[in-house]
Amino acid sequence: MAIQIGATPDSGFDDPICMLIDCHRRIERFLHILWVVSHHASGRALTGEETAAVQSALNYFRVGGQRHTADEEESLFPRLRAESAAERFEELGGLESDHRHANDLHESVDKFYSAWIANGELTPENEMRLRSATEQLKHLYEEHIQVEEKIVFPRAAEILDSRTIATIGREFHARQQ
Repeated sequence: MAIQIGATPDSGFDDPICMLIDCHRRIERFLHILWVVSHHASGRALTGEETAAVQSALNYFRVGGQRHTADEEESLFPRLRAESAAERFEELGGLESDHRHANDLHESVDKFYSAWIANGELTPENEMRLRSATEQLKHLYEEHIQVEEKIVFPRAAEILDSRTIATIGREFHARQQ
């Protein structure tokens, strides 16, 4: 099975919304890798290519996923709350809850994959747990991304002026340094 391992370079976007959307695409790509491996490597040790792909995905979630959450919760969401009517952004509470749930699922997926890589095998029970956690994480992100990209980001673009977006962009870039 050929698995593409994507590098995670700086997206180079000045617009923080584009940066977040770029992060979403990477999350989707890495989740797909984790899903494929968990469903096609059943009952055997991972190949070198699979191990490299899984490690790349897990590393992205450890760093990129945490940075994405911080970018939204420390910069974007507070500004949206401050600059808009609260009822227009009731989705933000759910998105923050998604971030916490996703972090818990990342830890589970990371734990099971790390054990699989270290031991060369995974017990049938832990394999089922890994698949379940991967499925839940994939489903959570699909819904989360849909809400952000179809509801929150367009509203953010309407509400935030270019000066505020530039400030958020500088904060995002500073955090990536």
